[in-house]
Amino acid sequence: MQELTIGTMIAVFEEIFGAGLFWAMVVAAAVITVAYIYVLIRDRAVSWRKFLLAQLSMPFGAVAAVLFVQQATHSSFDDIGGPIDLLILLGLAAAGAIGLAILIYTVQSLIWRRRPAGKNAG
Repeated sequence: MQELTIGTMIAVFEEIFGAGLFWAMVVAAAVITVAYIYVLIRDRAVSWRKFLLAQLSMPFGAVAAVLFVQQATHSSFDDIGGPIDLLILLGLAAAGAIGLAILIYTVQSLIWRRRPAGKNAG
Protein backbone atom coordinates (compact mmCIF):
# COMPACT_ATOMS: atom_id res chain seq x y z
CA MET A 1 0.00 0.00 0.00
CA GLN A 2 1.99 2.95 -1.32
CA GLU A 3 -0.76 5.59 -1.10
CA LEU A 4 -3.45 6.23 1.45
CA THR A 5 -6.50 7.29 -0.56
CA ILE A 6 -10.22 7.35 0.13
CA GLY A 7 -10.67 4.44 -2.28
CA THR A 8 -8.05 2.41 -0.41
CA MET A 9 -9.70 3.14 2.95
CA ILE A 10 -13.12 2.15 1.61
CA ALA A 11 -11.68 -1.11 0.27
CA VAL A 12 -10.04 -1.86 3.64
CA PHE A 13 -13.23 -1.16 5.59
CA GLU A 14 -15.28 -3.26 3.15
CA GLU A 15 -12.81 -6.08 3.66
CA ILE A 16 -13.00 -5.80 7.46
CA PHE A 17 -16.78 -5.44 7.86
CA GLY A 18 -18.12 -6.75 4.58
CA ALA A 19 -19.59 -4.46 1.95
CA GLY A 20 -23.18 -4.66 3.22
CA LEU A 21 -22.42 -3.90 6.85
CA PHE A 22 -19.93 -1.15 5.97
CA TRP A 23 -22.36 0.73 3.73
CA ALA A 24 -25.19 0.21 6.23
CA MET A 25 -23.00 1.86 8.89
CA VAL A 26 -22.20 4.74 6.49
CA VAL A 27 -25.90 5.29 5.75
CA ALA A 28 -26.78 5.11 9.47
CA ALA A 29 -24.07 7.64 10.31
CA ALA A 30 -25.30 9.98 7.57
CA VAL A 31 -28.93 9.74 8.73
CA ILE A 32 -27.98 10.37 12.37
CA THR A 33 -25.79 13.33 11.36
CA VAL A 34 -28.60 14.91 9.30
CA ALA A 35 -31.06 14.36 12.16
CA TYR A 36 -28.60 15.93 14.63
CA ILE A 37 -28.13 19.00 12.44
CA TYR A 38 -31.91 19.23 12.01
CA VAL A 39 -32.41 19.16 15.80
CA LEU A 40 -29.77 21.85 16.36
CA ILE A 41 -31.32 24.11 13.72
CA ARG A 42 -34.87 23.46 14.92
CA ASP A 43 -34.14 24.09 18.60
CA ARG A 44 -31.65 26.94 17.98
CA ALA A 45 -29.87 25.99 21.21
CA VAL A 46 -28.37 23.03 22.98
CA SER A 47 -30.42 21.50 25.78
CA TRP A 48 -27.86 21.02 28.53
CA ARG A 49 -30.00 18.45 30.34
CA LYS A 50 -30.17 16.27 27.22
CA PHE A 51 -26.48 16.93 26.61
CA LEU A 52 -25.60 15.68 30.12
CA LEU A 53 -27.63 12.50 29.64
CA ALA A 54 -25.94 11.97 26.28
CA GLN A 55 -22.52 12.37 27.90
CA LEU A 56 -23.38 9.74 30.49
CA SER A 57 -23.80 7.24 27.64
CA MET A 58 -20.29 7.86 26.28
CA PRO A 59 -18.45 5.10 28.20
CA PHE A 60 -20.97 2.56 26.87
CA GLY A 61 -20.40 3.77 23.32
CA ALA A 62 -16.64 3.50 23.73
CA VAL A 63 -16.80 -0.06 25.02
CA ALA A 64 -19.39 -1.09 22.41
CA ALA A 65 -17.30 0.28 19.52
CA VAL A 66 -14.16 -1.53 20.65
CA LEU A 67 -15.99 -4.82 21.21
CA PHE A 68 -17.82 -4.50 17.87
CA VAL A 69 -14.58 -4.05 15.94
CA GLN A 70 -12.87 -6.80 17.93
CA GLN A 71 -15.71 -9.12 16.93
CA ALA A 72 -15.73 -7.99 13.28
CA THR A 73 -11.98 -8.48 12.90
CA HIS A 74 -11.87 -11.75 14.86
CA SER A 75 -9.06 -10.40 17.02
CA SER A 76 -8.54 -10.06 20.73
CA PHE A 77 -6.77 -7.74 23.11
CA ASP A 78 -3.78 -10.12 23.01
CA ASP A 79 -3.25 -9.03 19.39
CA ILE A 80 -2.40 -5.45 20.37
CA GLY A 81 1.23 -5.22 19.39
CA GLY A 82 2.50 -1.70 19.65
CA PRO A 83 1.78 1.97 20.19
CA ILE A 84 -0.08 2.39 16.87
CA ASP A 85 -2.47 -0.40 17.83
CA LEU A 86 -3.19 1.32 21.11
CA LEU A 87 -3.72 4.67 19.38
CA ILE A 88 -6.14 3.07 16.91
CA LEU A 89 -7.98 1.42 19.81
CA LEU A 90 -8.25 4.73 21.70
CA GLY A 91 -9.41 6.53 18.55
CA LEU A 92 -12.02 3.87 17.96
CA ALA A 93 -13.24 4.20 21.56
CA ALA A 94 -13.43 8.00 21.19
CA ALA A 95 -15.41 7.68 17.96
CA GLY A 96 -17.83 5.24 19.59
CA ALA A 97 -18.28 7.48 22.60
CA ILE A 98 -18.96 10.58 20.52
CA GLY A 99 -21.19 8.70 18.12
CA LEU A 100 -23.40 7.28 20.86
CA ALA A 101 -23.61 10.67 22.59
CA ILE A 102 -24.80 12.29 19.35
CA LEU A 103 -27.29 9.47 18.80
CA ILE A 104 -28.69 9.74 22.35
CA TYR A 105 -28.96 13.54 22.17
CA THR A 106 -30.69 13.37 18.79
CA VAL A 107 -33.17 10.70 19.83
CA GLN A 108 -34.01 12.60 23.03
CA SER A 109 -34.54 15.81 21.08
CA LEU A 110 -36.76 14.14 18.49
CA ILE A 111 -38.88 12.46 21.16
CA TRP A 112 -39.09 15.28 23.71
CA ARG A 113 -39.29 18.60 21.94
CA ARG A 114 -37.90 21.63 23.75
CA ARG A 115 -40.50 24.02 25.15
CA PRO A 116 -40.20 27.66 24.11
CA ALA A 117 -38.89 29.91 26.89
CA GLY A 118 -41.31 32.33 28.51
CA LYS A 119 -44.53 30.43 27.75
CA ASN A 120 -46.21 29.18 30.91
CA ALA A 121 -49.17 26.88 31.03
CA GLY A 122 -50.96 29.05 33.59
